[in-house]
Amino acid sequence: MLAKNPAGANVDLIGAMLLRYEIEQFNSVYATALDEQRLTDWADMFAEDGAYVVLSRENEDRKHPVGLIYCENRGMIRDRAFALQKTAMFAPRYLRHIISNVQVTGQSAGGEISASANYIVLQVLFDRPDAKIHQIGIYKDIFRRTEAGLRLVQRRCVYDNLLVDNALCIPV
Repeated sequence: MLAKNPAGANVDLIGAMLLRYEIEQFNSVYATALDEQRLTDWADMFAEDGAYVVLSRENEDRKHPVGLIYCENRGMIRDRAFALQKTAMFAPRYLRHIISNVQVTGQSAGGEISASANYIVLQVLFDRPDAKIHQIGIYKDIFRRTEAGLRLVQRRCVYDNLLVDNALCIPV
């Protein structure tokens, strides 16, 4: 026989479920913005002081900060988005971001929310008939609640694959 939960436990559980759902919705909007190559919308999903880093699991495990992409604030993220949209030359492609296994891993006294989620990015180049796995990894996130909703204070994209295509143009 299960013990009866105190009334407060149900409120805590509902709050946790709603927060997880909110992060899942955020990630769905994030993935859609990237899949549709709406990079300005993607950049706006970060807080003003938000950081975006893409690095290997090996470097993450060894606490080496060196990554493939390292943007320290939303200004740098917007510069990257602008460069990709207006100046970069790369083969046309379709991408599909699949994000799953969202976990809320903590909340700070200041209201920041830590979370993680697995991701996989599939890529189809226009001149090739097959889809390929572009990158697989985990997002290690810190969110902040704002008037506009959740914003990323940090997204660390830690990829597992040993080889990365030479064209990491669209963000993961």
